[in-house]
Amino acid sequence: MNDLERRMVRWYWRQVGGTLIEAFPIVAGNAGTLPQVVDGLVIRRGKWRIADAADVTVAGHDLIVLHACADRLNLGLMGQVHFSARLVARLEPQSLYSVALVARDDRVLRPLLEEDRTMKVVVCPDLRTQPAEIGAALLDEDAGEPAP
Repeated sequence: MNDLERRMVRWYWRQVGGTLIEAFPIVAGNAGTLPQVVDGLVIRRGKWRIADAADVTVAGHDLIVLHACADRLNLGLMGQVHFSARLVARLEPQSLYSVALVARDDRVLRPLLEEDRTMKVVVCPDLRTQPAEIGAALLDEDAGEPAP
């Protein structure tokens, strides 16, 4: 995650609140597996802070998985958003959303990802040139289905 993508993750977190864990590990590396992390994990309604993964428990909480891309929505990012949610679901959250944070949208790909109401695309403001504004509607609250 580069600096701009970190700023995108923190911008989103400021919108929704809760506890943010950056570079949250979802797969531990070993002889047969590469380590995998998500750019951010938000524990909704958690204490407003940035925490280390070792300091929090995510089971039973409402979670938002974040992946940031300082470019346009693309198939690779869509795969990360989809499959990281499946991996995080193994941690037994109460509910789970997965969000692609992008600098630019794609009108063909976005509807495909958002067919699953727990997957969202959020176009971030240009954080290189202007301060982030707070108050955007970022989740479909009616979709808050429990994780599988």
